[in-house]
Amino acid sequence: MDVMPLLLLVAGSAAVAAAGRRLPVPVPLLLVAAGLAVSYVPGVPDYTLDPHVVLPLLLPPLLYTAATDSSYLDLRAQARPVALLSVGYVLFATFVVGCAAYLIVPGLPLTAALVLGAVVAPPDAVAATAVARRVGLPSRITTILQGESLVNDATAITAFKVALAAAVGEGTTWAGGIGEFLIAAVGGVGVGLVLMVPLHWLRTHLTEALLQNTLSLLIPFVAYAVAEQVHASGVLAVVVVALYLGHRAWEVDFATRLQEEAVWKMVAFVLESAVFALIGLQLPVVLRGLGEIEGLDAAWYALAVFLVVAVARFVWVYPATFLPRLSARVRAREGALSWKAPFVIGWAGMRGVVSLAIAFSIPLTVHGGAPFPERNLVLFLTFTTVIGTLVVQGVSLPPLIRLLKFPAHDVQAETLAEANAQAQASRVAEERLDALLADERNTLPAPLADRLRTVLERRRNAVWERLGQVNPVTGETVDDTYRRLSREMISAEREVFVRLRDGRYIDDEMLRTLLRRLDLEEAAAYRETT
Repeated sequence: MDVMPLLLLVAGSAAVAAAGRRLPVPVPLLLVAAGLAVSYVPGVPDYTLDPHVVLPLLLPPLLYTAATDSSYLDLRAQARPVALLSVGYVLFATFVVGCAAYLIVPGLPLTAALVLGAVVAPPDAVAATAVARRVGLPSRITTILQGESLVNDATAITAFKVALAAAVGEGTTWAGGIGEFLIAAVGGVGVGLVLMVPLHWLRTHLTEALLQNTLSLLIPFVAYAVAEQVHASGVLAVVVVALYLGHRAWEVDFATRLQEEAVWKMVAFVLESAVFALIGLQLPVVLRGLGEIEGLDAAWYALAVFLVVAVARFVWVYPATFLPRLSARVRAREGALSWKAPFVIGWAGMRGVVSLAIAFSIPLTVHGGAPFPERNLVLFLTFTTVIGTLVVQGVSLPPLIRLLKFPAHDVQAETLAEANAQAQASRVAEERLDALLADERNTLPAPLADRLRTVLERRRNAVWERLGQVNPVTGETVDDTYRRLSREMISAEREVFVRLRDGRYIDDEMLRTLLRRLDLEEAAAYRETT
């Protein structure tokens, strides 16, 4: 097996993503553009998306990291709009896009057109999360988009299977399709509910952070594989497990949380970078399959399908947003709502690698050995729709949000809330410390007891100091100055330790121990002021 193409993909996409962080262009779009450009370089191998790799190996960790970063409580509060988008909209888009493609493309059977509709129906979890992080959407909109993208793949994959069965001649009915969807959905949620408690118990009872993080890396693959093995939705199983574990992450050892955060940030960065680059790299594979279709005809079909996809989302989003608000109880619970939020949700429907992976899983032949009708055209239209939504909507979304002038985050109010929460926690911690020190079994020298109180006091005051004035000389806030001075002191200590190692007064093992202690001190100083 030649691993060089894989290494080049990972290294190249990571380099482009790192460079993109310094540019005003959204990183996902830069990666797609780089993939498109590199696909024309002579000697570059074909990076054909294999659904047997993307769906079971790339999708679970991406869903897992997105779900653990989400809020179970926020998603529960937005359950209605999330369900209407992740289930209702996907089925609506499958039907509308399928019927439109059937009418637009001559010779495209309705069954194959519905396959195309199911393929392009779900907005992508990776794209939605990446764009939401970049543009700073209001928290409610971000929650809805993330929740939609976490669940809609399960709906789309099930709709795809039903449409594909009809297209290849296996025969299916609406009742059978609904039954399959319910089995997949209920089964996926059930598998997640069954696995989440024992997996959490295992995480909290492993004694080493290294073992706990190894388990963390395996969890999304285990949940996905178990669900798929019983013909349930692996997507929903991963999401349910991840939401539960993320909600109860505070019960895990602190070393595990610190290490796990770093590990999953790295995994998400590598996978997201490679996924967006892979989208661009599909161009040669897709174009070669078009065959005899005229370029102008193909371009017209691509534009028409893209427009239908974009317009259909608005057609669904506005009624789904405002019709439930005809109920006085819904209006009282959710408060006033302008047209701006549904407009952004309607425009934020970027498609991604899942659509392409599903499209590439379309079989070459139907029952009887005949070729699948217009398979290459379906692949092409999927590719152009993905690229179109990423480029058009992805590029225009940040300026659109600035133009709509959503209320900015109230940093002052958030800092006050954080300070009040810290004050309550510090008061309880101080009471706990007094009670422990009153016990003769916990005798502690006065300097060490004072040190515990000093650390607690510093943590309590750090947030309040963030509300202070900026230093007129340096332009720094109090916490900036504290962090800078702390790092200068720690840097001086590091230099001494290294000099002692170089002079053979201490060995490398002792140096690593001392440096790790300083690293933890620096991390603590940084986290106390951020």
